[in-house]
Amino acid sequence: MTFQQFKNPESKTGVVELDECKLLKSVSDYESRKNRIPLIDKYYVDLGIQYRLAQLINSKINAFKNDIPIHIALKGHMGTGKDHDIEQFAAKLKYPYYRIPLSGEVRDVTLLGSVQLYGDGKGGTESRWQDGELTRALRGPAIVNLSELNAAGPEVLFALHSLLDRHKKLELPNGEVIELRDDTFIFGTMNPTSLRDYAGTQSLNKAFADRWVIWDKPFPKKEQLESIFSLRYPKLQKEYVELIIKLAIEINSSFISEDISVNVETPMSLRTIVERIPVGLNIYKKSDDPLKSAWEHFVLPHVNKEDLDHYKTLWNTIVRKGPSVSPKL
Repeated sequence: MTFQQFKNPESKTGVVELDECKLLKSVSDYESRKNRIPLIDKYYVDLGIQYRLAQLINSKINAFKNDIPIHIALKGHMGTGKDHDIEQFAAKLKYPYYRIPLSGEVRDVTLLGSVQLYGDGKGGTESRWQDGELTRALRGPAIVNLSELNAAGPEVLFALHSLLDRHKKLELPNGEVIELRDDTFIFGTMNPTSLRDYAGTQSLNKAFADRWVIWDKPFPKKEQLESIFSLRYPKLQKEYVELIIKLAIEINSSFISEDISVNVETPMSLRTIVERIPVGLNIYKKSDDPLKSAWEHFVLPHVNKEDLDHYKTLWNTIVRKGPSVSPKL
C-alpha cells in the first residue's frame, strides 16, 4: 500500500501518513469513479487544513477503527479555499471526489435516488431504480464534500441524519440500506451564518449541526499569501507582491470588522488575489501603471457599489501609484 505524507506547515516535526485509496477494478462503476479522482494542483499550498484533516482521518482509522462518526465541516467566507482544500486532499490520496452542493433546489430524491421510467424496447415502459448523487458516491471508496450545508432544505437534512450519526446508514426509498464504508469519508463546507449576502443560507438545524465538527477557515494571513505567491509567481517582483498582499489584508480586515465605519460587504477572495490580479498584470504590463490597470479592470468590477469608496480609499492609502517596472510573470 502506498502512503502520502501530510506535514504541519507550522512545525518541522508534525507529519501524518495516510494510505492512498485502493480503487479496485471490481467496483461496478470503476471507470466513472476513476475519472473522479482530481488532478493535483501544483500551485496548491496547504495552509494547515489538510494536515488537520489527515490527523482526523488517521485518528478515525487507527485509534477508533472507524467506529466513531466524526465529520468535519469547513466554515468560511467566500473565496477562502474551503472546497479546494477538500478536493486537493482527495487528489493527494487518489480518492474519487464527489462535490455535492446542497442548494435550495436539491431535494432528497436528488441525493438518494428515485424510480424512473424507461422504455422496455417493446413500445412500453418499465420502472427502474436510479441512484441519486450521494447514493452513487457511497457505493465505492470516495471523499464526499457536501458543500453549502447551511443552504439545504429540511427534507435533505433529515435524509442525512442516520448516515452521519452512529448508525452510519443511508436508507433509500426503495428499501435498500447503504452502510457508510470504512474507505468513504464525508466532509462539508458552509458560509458563516451572518448578515452577509449569502443568498439562501440559514442557521443549521441543531440536530443536524450536532453531527458535524465545524472548523473555521479564515482568510489567509500575510505569511501564507507570501508562500502562495512564492510558489505560483516566483518571478513577480517583490514590490508587486507586497502591495497586493497589503491590499488584500486591509480589505479583508475591513470585511470582518464590526466597525460599521470601515466595514465592507465585498472581500478579496483568493481567486481575486492570486488569479485575477496576476492576469490583469500580464495584460496591462506595458501600461504606465500595471497594478492600477489590473485593479480597475479585474478587481473593482466585482465590488459592490456601496464598497467602491472604501476600496478606492485603501488604494490611495496603500498604493496610490503602483510600481513602474513591468511585472514578470
